[in-house]
Amino acid sequence: MRQSVRRWLAGAGAMTAVGAAVLSQAGLSGAAMAATSGRAVAAHTAAGQRALARAARSGAQAKAVTPAGWAPTKHIIYYGEDGGVVSRLQLRLRRLHYYPGAVDGKFGQDTLEAVWAFKEVQGLSLKYHPNNVGFAMQRQLVHPRLPRVWNPNGGSNRRIEVNQNIQVLVLYHHNQVELISHVSTGGRYYFCEPNGGGCGHFAVTPDGHYRAHIFVRGWMKVPLGTMYNPVFFIGEEYAIHGDIPVPLYPASHGCVRIPMDIAGWFHKLIWVDPAPNKGTPIYIHGKAPAA
Repeated sequence: MRQSVRRWLAGAGAMTAVGAAVLSQAGLSGAAMAATSGRAVAAHTAAGQRALARAARSGAQAKAVTPAGWAPTKHIIYYGEDGGVVSRLQLRLRRLHYYPGAVDGKFGQDTLEAVWAFKEVQGLSLKYHPNNVGFAMQRQLVHPRLPRVWNPNGGSNRRIEVNQNIQVLVLYHHNQVELISHVSTGGRYYFCEPNGGGCGHFAVTPDGHYRAHIFVRGWMKVPLGTMYNPVFFIGEEYAIHGDIPVPLYPASHGCVRIPMDIAGWFHKLIWVDPAPNKGTPIYIHGKAPAA
């Protein structure tokens, strides 16, 4: 696993030295930085962790118990922008277990996909200007909601929940959110198989309870199409996998597409085993909007 990913997993809920430097560059005073760091520490006390666990078990659209860590700006943050405010945005998303890529101050594809996922979980509109971080999202970054929990007892160690209603995947570890990612599931349209295969197939990702039972490294072709680093949950056909593109809307032939950078290491966060009832549980719920 790449070093940047290790840092993201280890520091998703904590203020790092890099984060303090970014806040300093953004113009925050030493007192403000100390206060922000203090909130980060306080949120990771035993009481804070118990509150997170209670919220996760409730299954409600609860608000996350997280450090404030974000002060809304007076301007919209645009896709393609760079600078200290983007670094702070990346740090905030990382703390909330979204994957914005490296904290490099560049609003690129990884950060964009994290922004999409955040908006989807928060119920913010993606109809107009989905690529920008407007004032509504900035306010929500202060007190964000946790994703809806579908299966609080679905896995004592790790489990994956895919919510097709909002196109989001959540990976849980001991009932705590470890990763939230935007996905693109079946687009609910008819298609023909590649390379002259049969037509009339309906692109739908089937709801249900599955297991991660096969992983294949790199690119491969199956009847549903081409996929990168697939983690199969139905035979050798339906998988969670990387692809280009992973658009904002449901577009796959039935698999669950995840961003390419996440697909590079996602399989390392879960247990893949062909034996019955051994692989990480995968729960798929909801209905993707029609393409």
